Amino acid sequence: MVGFDAENDDAIYHSTKFIEDVPLLIIAEIGRTQISVQKVLNLKKGNLVEFNKIVGEPMDVVVGGRLMARGEIVVVNERYGVRISEVTRPDEKIGERRE
Repeated sequence: MVGFDAENDDAIYHSTKFIEDVPLLIIAEIGRTQISVQKVLNLKKGNLVEFNKIVGEPMDVVVGGRLMARGEIVVVNERYGVRISEVTRPDEKIGERRE
């Protein structure tokens, strides 16, 4: 393993600083469900589609198509949010859980 010293850290910082303002799409999937096309076509304003997750359950946080973190579903001021509980390793896959 290669160690980093302050000079190398500065070089890395300066070489990536320019991309910090680039917007990325963050996906925090609350849940999935499977319904028929007929039911989708019959959906109306006010209908509910239930998902399999509830507040407090674990979920994946995906950034740019890559698993970046895991968290749990929370409600903050009547809105859904994600409380990050762990930052994942680069080799971990979406949906895969560490033991």
